[in-house]
Amino acid sequence: MQETVTADKTFLEAFRGGFTGILRWPQLDALWERVRSSADEGWYVYSVGETPPEAPASAEALDRFLTEVDALLRREHDEDYCGIVYVDDPQSPSFVKIFDPNNLGVSCGYSDNPPLPGWILSRIPPVDLPDALPKPAGRRRWWRRLFA
Repeated sequence: MQETVTADKTFLEAFRGGFTGILRWPQLDALWERVRSSADEGWYVYSVGETPPEAPASAEALDRFLTEVDALLRREHDEDYCGIVYVDDPQSPSFVKIFDPNNLGVSCGYSDNPPLPGWILSRIPPVDLPDALPKPAGRRRWWRRLFA
C-alpha cells in the first residue's frame, strides 16, 4: 500500500507544480512533436473523470490521441491563439494539462477553484483527480448546512 500512496502523492505534486502556457499554435505543434519523439519513455493518457490508465499508452495510441485532441482544440477553440494547454517544461515535457475548450471557466486566470483539465499527459501514473482533490469549502459548508 505504501507504494501506491507515494505514487499518488508524486502525481498530485506534479499536478500542482509550475506550468507554462502554450500560447501559440506553432508552440503546440512543437510540444506535440516533443511528446511524440519521447513516446517510448512512457506517456499516460488520462481523460479526467474517467478511470485513470494503469499503463502508459502505446506509441500508436499516443499519436492517435495527439492527432485527435489537436483537431478538437483547433476546431472548438476558435481563436488565433492556443492558451489552453499547459506544460511543466516546454523543452523537455513530462506533464501536460489540456483544458477542454467547452469547460474553460477561469483556467486562464486566478481562481481558488479552477476547473480541472479535460485531459492529462503524464510520465507519472495518474490518480483519479476528482477523488484525490479536496472539494471546494463553500460546497462542503452548503452540504453540511443542508443536512445538519
